[in-house]
Amino acid sequence: MRKIIFILFFFTLTIVSAQNDLLANNYFEQGEYEKALSLYTKLYKKNKNFKYFKAIITSNQQLENYTEAEKLILNKLNEKKVIPQLYVELGYNYSLQRNDSLATIYYNKAILFVKETVKFNYGRSVGLAFEKYSLIEQAIRTYVIAMEVFPNSDFSYQLAKLYGEQGNLEKMFDSYLTLIKKNRSYLGVTQQSFSQYISENSEKEANILLRKALLQKLQSKPDILYNELLSWLFVQQKDYKKAFIQEKAIYKRMGDGDLSGIADIAYIATKDENYETATLIVNYLIENASSPEVKIAGYQHLMKIKLETASKNEYLKIEKEYQRLFSEFGEEKNTYQLQLDYNYFEAFKNKKQEFAIANLKSFSKQPLSRYQKARVKMLIADILVLDERFNEALIYYSQIQNEVKGNLLAQEARYKVAQTSYFKGDFNWAQVQLDVLKKSATQLIANDAMYLSLMIKDNSLEDSTQTALRHYARADLFTLQGKEEEAILILEDLLLNHKGEKIEDEALLKLGELYEVKKAYAKAEKNYQMLIEYYNKDILADDAYYKLAQLYETKLNQPQRAKECYEAIIDHYEDSIYFIEARKKFRRLRGDEIE
Repeated sequence: MRKIIFILFFFTLTIVSAQNDLLANNYFEQGEYEKALSLYTKLYKKNKNFKYFKAIITSNQQLENYTEAEKLILNKLNEKKVIPQLYVELGYNYSLQRNDSLATIYYNKAILFVKETVKFNYGRSVGLAFEKYSLIEQAIRTYVIAMEVFPNSDFSYQLAKLYGEQGNLEKMFDSYLTLIKKNRSYLGVTQQSFSQYISENSEKEANILLRKALLQKLQSKPDILYNELLSWLFVQQKDYKKAFIQEKAIYKRMGDGDLSGIADIAYIATKDENYETATLIVNYLIENASSPEVKIAGYQHLMKIKLETASKNEYLKIEKEYQRLFSEFGEEKNTYQLQLDYNYFEAFKNKKQEFAIANLKSFSKQPLSRYQKARVKMLIADILVLDERFNEALIYYSQIQNEVKGNLLAQEARYKVAQTSYFKGDFNWAQVQLDVLKKSATQLIANDAMYLSLMIKDNSLEDSTQTALRHYARADLFTLQGKEEEAILILEDLLLNHKGEKIEDEALLKLGELYEVKKAYAKAEKNYQMLIEYYNKDILADDAYYKLAQLYETKLNQPQRAKECYEAIIDHYEDSIYFIEARKKFRRLRGDEIE
């Protein structure tokens, strides 16, 4: 019984102590230092926890009880076991009293202790104590000395960060390179840190210093690590040819036939619309492919580039090139993706819908996986929509949902059922499908579903006949069909005859996009500006700002206006999907060294 009472008594004391700890911490965080000091003093008497001691010192300093703080620290330093970071605390206590000479004496004592104590490495604890008070120079000296005394210790990461804060970029880069040479797992962290200092401008100081450091390392101690980082740097600078040279060097040195690094550069260059360099790289991939599969993938990429850059009078040439590839590699499962691309080209670019559908139906009889067959059906359905054979398309989309249940493709098919119903003018059935997708689809599809659903609802409330919505859906379909002129005519008429209606903001945005396609940039600018002026609190306002910013930056050569649009997104639309990219572009246009 006595044992149970003792256990209960001890348990109660533990709970009370924990409650006092939380209360003291709360007072401390709220700046109520007198109350915090009282509680921490009581706690420290019962438990000599160093955390409580430091809180007592800080509370005294906040209350300007410097003499009391000094007395407590000196008493602690006189104990048998010396805690060297207390020299830093004592020095800082003198610094708060503007006694910098005494502060320096005790800072030096802390560093000397690290240097002279060879049995235990105090570098980390003393270094962190200096970092706590932003004493960068002292922290650097501490880590450098600790590494000299204990050669197996490595404070390169801490030094790199401190050199960066100090603005000593040369030493910062060198420390990071030392770190990743010893431990490759820090490569991602290092690149993330580098990206704070370098920019797209290859002439910026940070870019020059990093490039110089990497080239010097390559010359003195060649390692593919430095090639990889040079490649990464050149990609940040959008200098894809130089990145390609580095990736080739890695490929040749490794000798394992791995072309993935080169393929990544080709993909990035293509995405950035640097088609000339991308073509050069892809041709190298094809020439050095170790298997037919890799070669086919290379040709697939090459054909996509050609399609992006081809004019209509070059379509026959592209058609013949696809036929040549099928003659070489066959028209079976191994050229699956190539055949999808080819038939997409024939239907959507070359306007041979019936030809493409016949090809795909024939191809679907090949021994393809269930998913691959569903993908073929999806393209057939898309072409049927393009050809305005909506009911046939809906049958295919429904089949896909049943054949790949639970797959993302099934969700995509459901969305396309909704979209096709919308094109067809069956807005009620479209809404039913969209309501399901908003709850269960992936983020991307759910966002698309949400947008289309809101548009249908908003434009059905005031106009029960949905006349404006039907016109807009028709313009949407014409856009899909590549009939930009027809779509523009419908939207211009819509803005004229349905002025002030809910559909107006969607029409302004769509019209701006179409004018951009037709290279009528002044008209595009006007539409985006009108949307911003009349609908700046609407859901599409951030879209208009971002598209206008892109237009100013990439087409109209007006960086100042682009910067203002990006700034508007940052200031007024913090929940926008464009927020992060807008902030990045704004800082770059402002000329920030650190992005």
